[in-house]
Amino acid sequence: MDSFLYLLLILFISFKDSLQGYHEKRLLNHLLNTYNSLERPVSNESESLEVKFGLTLQQIIDVDEKNQLLITNIWLSLEWNDYNLQWNKSEYPGVKDLRITPNKLWKPDVLMYNSADEGFDGTYHTNVVVKNDGGCLYVPPGIFKSTCKIDITWFPFDDQNCEMKFGSWTYDGNQLDLVLNSESGGDLSDFITNGEWYLLGMPGKKNVMNYACCPEPYVDVTFTIQIRRRTLYYFFNLIVPCVLISSMALLGFTLPPDSGEKLTLGVTILLSLTVFLNLVAETLPQVSDAIPLLGTYFNCIMFMVASSVVLTVVVLNYHHRSADIHEMPNWIRSVFLMWLPWILRMHRPGKKITRKTILLSNKMKELELKERSSKSLLANVLDIDDDFRHSTNLGGSTTAIGTAGYGFNRPISVEEHSLSGCTHKDLHLILKELQFITQRMKKADDDADLISDWKFAAMVVDRFCLIVFTLFTIIATVAVLLSAPHIIV
Repeated sequence: MDSFLYLLLILFISFKDSLQGYHEKRLLNHLLNTYNSLERPVSNESESLEVKFGLTLQQIIDVDEKNQLLITNIWLSLEWNDYNLQWNKSEYPGVKDLRITPNKLWKPDVLMYNSADEGFDGTYHTNVVVKNDGGCLYVPPGIFKSTCKIDITWFPFDDQNCEMKFGSWTYDGNQLDLVLNSESGGDLSDFITNGEWYLLGMPGKKNVMNYACCPEPYVDVTFTIQIRRRTLYYFFNLIVPCVLISSMALLGFTLPPDSGEKLTLGVTILLSLTVFLNLVAETLPQVSDAIPLLGTYFNCIMFMVASSVVLTVVVLNYHHRSADIHEMPNWIRSVFLMWLPWILRMHRPGKKITRKTILLSNKMKELELKERSSKSLLANVLDIDDDFRHSTNLGGSTTAIGTAGYGFNRPISVEEHSLSGCTHKDLHLILKELQFITQRMKKADDDADLISDWKFAAMVVDRFCLIVFTLFTIIATVAVLLSAPHIIV
């Protein structure tokens, strides 16, 4: 008994399915026998057919800055009413809707105007879902390659607005009217997050355009994909290494010139930065419409490192100068030995540089020049006080030889005149020897002082460059980060 009931149930199900398949076949024959896919499905030819248009953004596949292309995965959605595809559900029981291939039906020839695909239309032609009231739903998915004007002014802190313009290719606005399926724009509920770009929104707008080729108005729907570049990758892989390399260039100004590695360090850092920038150049967008913010920052750092190498050469030149070849000009002495050390709070051992000492030193030099011009030759040579004027009277009874350092400060008698006459030539020889020895000793002291002054000037230039380039690196980095529309997303 149970097996008999089971057999009846199978027969009932099979009979029911055969009836439904029969009705669907009968309905398809009824609808498609007289259907013309070239006919615009309106009851009155003077009316325009309303087509609801929308899209669902699935994924942003790639943004090609070099070729200015946007590649996306999108599902289109087109809805319209075909009065030729209506039926009474009671006459065809169980048939609520039909799936018909699009080549057998009329469908709107909606294409993306700014397509860059080789076949222009990148959609996959799926079946059209037809309901009993004539409503048609066509949802073709596709990989869309569209043109996009890339603005790289703030790269890598940039936002991009890529438009996707859809419209009928042959029907004007009087024959086919496109309307937005949703006022909010595209559907983003199934969007797959992109690792490089953050999706801000996708608003849509209906436009009515008059083209030069045709007097009729044409309707299009434009969706704007608003995206923002994620900067975390670029921050830690481009900006941070560049800052570290530039900070190493600053260490060259703290290295003593006598170590022999001062210039080698600067050149090595310059070469390493050049190699790094060549790698970065492959990442930067290759367009000439604007200079990227990151490119401007890298150029500033490159200029700073190159300038540090040049100034390192100047420092080494100052450090190794000698008195036999170079004289220190007054402006270098004033700037690098007085004013800059005072500004930078630098002091030489045993010498404290203040503004008062600088002014006092200048005044003492003027007084020293006046005093030397009024002293006798012997006093200037022996660097002693000039309390007499050397004079010799061979015909008189007395001769005044007033040399305080040798104790001769008294008149001599006539008997001593012959002795003084005998030693006058010897005194001149002794004076010449003393003058030679004194000049050599004084020259040696002056040369040592001048070499010390050049070395101290090199130290001052080193300290000044260290402070200036450190401030330059900090200001350039902060200015780039603060000028960007956003820092990290």
